[in-house]
Amino acid sequence: MTLGTDVRTDEGLAPLVEPGPPLTREQVSRYSRHLLVPGMGIEAQRRLLNARVVVIGAGGLGSPILSYLAAAGVGHLTIVDDDVIDTTNLQRQVIHRSEGVGRRKVDSAADHVHGLNPDVGVEVRHTRITPENAEQLLVGHDLVLDGADNFPTRYAVSDAATALGIPVVWAAVLRFDAQISSFVPGRRGSVSLRDLFPLPPRPEDVPSCSEAGVLGALVGQVGSIMAGEAVKLICGFGEPLVGRLLLVDALAQRTREVPLRPAGVVLPRPPHEPTRDLVPLEEVSAEEVSALLAARGAAGGGGGDAPVLLDVREPAEHALGTVPGALTVPVGEVLTWEELVGQLPEGPVVVYCKTGPRARRAAAHLVRIGHPGVRVMTGGILAWIDRVDPSLPSY
Repeated sequence: MTLGTDVRTDEGLAPLVEPGPPLTREQVSRYSRHLLVPGMGIEAQRRLLNARVVVIGAGGLGSPILSYLAAAGVGHLTIVDDDVIDTTNLQRQVIHRSEGVGRRKVDSAADHVHGLNPDVGVEVRHTRITPENAEQLLVGHDLVLDGADNFPTRYAVSDAATALGIPVVWAAVLRFDAQISSFVPGRRGSVSLRDLFPLPPRPEDVPSCSEAGVLGALVGQVGSIMAGEAVKLICGFGEPLVGRLLLVDALAQRTREVPLRPAGVVLPRPPHEPTRDLVPLEEVSAEEVSALLAARGAAGGGGGDAPVLLDVREPAEHALGTVPGALTVPVGEVLTWEELVGQLPEGPVVVYCKTGPRARRAAAHLVRIGHPGVRVMTGGILAWIDRVDPSLPSY
């Protein structure tokens, strides 16, 4: 992350969108509370109705973004998401409904927008954004709101938007914390995601919401801020988060700002991930682990081939259920071990987490400090639940 002196100036940002046609009588009534706000008025509302905005993700951040942009009268919304509704989404993704589990999120989101405001045109793209298709998906829009939940998508969106000269309102949320900023190409002192994070982190270094959790109300708070940023940028009033990173701590309910500056050096996009110190790891399936445990039980608790099971998830995940007999040690603690003495029983070890990344990181560390037999359970606890013990709750 590149920090610097505050680059804000007194010059305002020009509106992103020209005013559309005059408001109808019905629109004056619908948007009357906007028309009364200083800095908005009729012309600003006409700009909103003439705007074309693409929203990346119809999930936790996408829910408040789409709701408030639709209610505000943004004339065209393109919704991009390749996922379907899952029960675990409903704790925070409030535009979806229980009866919609298994349905495409873009379709559920489009129905929500149509029901909220018939003035808004909606286009859905049920696809994952990649470096290959990002520019095609973003071109023709005035603004991008990035509510993606993974770094590959965020970088694909940022790079394409920078190339096209389209501003991006960006945020990331995890547990009780959030970061929010607005990237406006061509603006003096503007930054992009690659100025903030020049290289993407490894998946095992950044837990997802599905692994670490997220406060549901926080995504509502952050998505609403993003929608407010969009309105300001489209209409050209106020002071958007350009050159500033807003940090939100929902646990203490505090916010603070970090001024940003461009890195000054254009980094080439790496064709591959940077070279890392890789440790080859053997994997074992959930079914094979189950068979090894059954053999140990048949032998009365003995059996030289029975592995030590090491669950490296977080304590809150352990509380949801573990593989029988597993030792529960969070990955962060495992990575502090400098030697094996007193840490694990002797014998082969099978490491698992939710799906695999944390287990591979912990297993590689065990190999580096000298453990002779380490394997990773393919697919983690979710594979165990799916193929061995469906009585455990999935999450």
